Amino acid sequence: MEGGGRRKGQDRKVKRLRSSNRGAKKQQQEEEEKGEAQEATAAAAAVKDVEDFTMEESQRIRGSLLRWYDENHRVLPWRTASRSDHRKNNDEARAYAVWVSEVMLQQTRVPTVVAYYNRWMAKWPTLHHLAAASQEEVNEMWAGLGYYRRARFLLEGAKSIVQEGEFPRTVAALRGVKGIGDYTAGAIASIAFNEVVPVVDGNVVRVISRLKAISANPKEAATVKSFWKLAGQLVDPSRPGDFNQAIMELGATLCSTTNPACSTCPISDQCRAFLLSRNSETVRVTDYPTKVAKAKQRHDFAAVCVVQIVEGSDREVLKDSNKKHAFLLVKRPEEGLLAGLWEFPSVLLDEERMDMGTRRKAMDKYLKKLFNVDVGRNCNVILREDIGEYVHVFSHIRLRMYIELLVLSMKGGLNLLGDDEDHSKISWKCVDGSSIDSMGLTSGVRKVYKMIQNFKQKQMSEHPIRVPRKKAKRSIS
Repeated sequence: MEGGGRRKGQDRKVKRLRSSNRGAKKQQQEEEEKGEAQEATAAAAAVKDVEDFTMEESQRIRGSLLRWYDENHRVLPWRTASRSDHRKNNDEARAYAVWVSEVMLQQTRVPTVVAYYNRWMAKWPTLHHLAAASQEEVNEMWAGLGYYRRARFLLEGAKSIVQEGEFPRTVAALRGVKGIGDYTAGAIASIAFNEVVPVVDGNVVRVISRLKAISANPKEAATVKSFWKLAGQLVDPSRPGDFNQAIMELGATLCSTTNPACSTCPISDQCRAFLLSRNSETVRVTDYPTKVAKAKQRHDFAAVCVVQIVEGSDREVLKDSNKKHAFLLVKRPEEGLLAGLWEFPSVLLDEERMDMGTRRKAMDKYLKKLFNVDVGRNCNVILREDIGEYVHVFSHIRLRMYIELLVLSMKGGLNLLGDDEDHSKISWKCVDGSSIDSMGLTSGVRKVYKMIQNFKQKQMSEHPIRVPRKKAKRSIS
């Protein structure tokens, strides 16, 4: 009775603590929402004070910027394609080149994109070639660029356009293609089809916010709307595509985030931020656009198990490249983070449950349920080692992975894998090391595989294979 009373008292204490935590979280959420509402109101008020570009200002900026662009623009492969031939039968080729390059350039630097773009165009030179590709092939080509949803939407968009029979030529029509947003639609329509429409990306926001000395939060909806309006006032009606590329080029080169080259900027005489910085020591050009605190990343934790299935029953098989072996890969769900991509078996963990024993129990349960791998029963464990930790950073998630190598010899062979009704719920496959090297895997998965390879090399250097000596034949006298 006394023990039962203590347990009830502890339960009541836990309930009070949980209730208190829920109340604190709710209060924090309300305060955050109130703060966001106040920021939105302030941004709207600040934007109202921003004047439009006059016709004279727009004409001066257009002329100066286009002259600078004609003399200084970078020679890039997609620009060569978009400038080549303006006959109607080449419009689709130009639009395709612009589309691929703009999607690749999102969140990725130009030097990196050039190499990817050239490989992509060598494999799929036209929209119709891309539309005939598989998602697996596209992921393989995209590997390393990140944000894999872009690649999926690019393929889906290509298939839908080919099915419709004609490439959309206007912003309104392009917005109907899955994965094409306002920015990409504006870039394709203006550069490939000469539609007089603006584009707004981070570079354009930086240039315009400095031209007008806009102090409002650049992420707020009212501010974003204002940037689109101002960009639309600047677009050159006779050369919209070139102008849009020129203002983006300026933002990417001279009007940089931290070290703008105002002395060589072709429109510095039109720039209010530059004027304010010259008249006041407390103002800098880099004060614009306003810096916005990044949202806090979510911290996730996962147990990752590199399952290697081999023929043999001792550790020597790990050192023998002639022995057959296979790595187990699992396909992620078709929706959500890294949708449809291949990875090693992984299990998300609670932050409080990070010990090795708990991780292994969770992984064993996962392998048994989905692959009929009952560690120690229907398979022999040749090696099971903790390899280390690796933190992979996404835009909104910081994922800490606890990596282990599990080398198994299946008593029933590979045919035993997935011999269960739960197998139909997921896609999986077994591949050898050479296949992993050529697959379109994420940088995180490749890092895990590299850690495994380094571990094996270290093991081999410390414990080299002992080759049995052949007995010398006796000579017959």
